[in-house]
Amino acid sequence: MSEGVLIEQGLDLMLYGMGTVFIFLTLLVIVTALMSMLIRRWLPEEDATSPPTSASNTSSIDVDGRVLAIIQAAIDKHRSRIK
Repeated sequence: MSEGVLIEQGLDLMLYGMGTVFIFLTLLVIVTALMSMLIRRWLPEEDATSPPTSASNTSSIDVDGRVLAIIQAAIDKHRSRIK
């Protein structure tokens, strides 16, 4: 085979490969956007700024304080070990 034919076949293969990847990535973006739109439509985000409505939420404040104290103690112990 001559060099011209090999270069032409290489360019054809490159264009087919790059075209296939381009089409796949375009479809991936479209499908992802469509799925995101459907999720937002069927499962809207809850309003994070709304006040707690049940009494069980007040007990989580105590747990958060306890967890915060545990985390702080772990950080202090880690820092004292490094020095």
